[in-house]
Amino acid sequence: MRSKIGVSVLAAIALSWPAWAQSQAQPAASTAPSGSNDPIVQMRMEVAAANKTYDKKVSAAKKVYDHKKAEAAKERDASIAAAHHGASE
Repeated sequence: MRSKIGVSVLAAIALSWPAWAQSQAQPAASTAPSGSNDPIVQMRMEVAAANKTYDKKVSAAKKVYDHKKAEAAKERDASIAAAHHGASE
């Protein structure tokens, strides 16, 4: 019975060791300084900035589009209502 418990404990330790080692190594590897000299990191930061600018412009354009679409829908609805009102007389 003791050997089964000992084997279970050793197996648990052996299986948890790689997970512990990864969690310890990831924070150091994932923290990149903002002023990195690595050209790939700089490229990705520039791409992210370009995407952010693009998303802002698209969002602004969508707001204008939605506003113009709502105005057109109001005009259409008013014209339809006038046509229905004129036809019912």
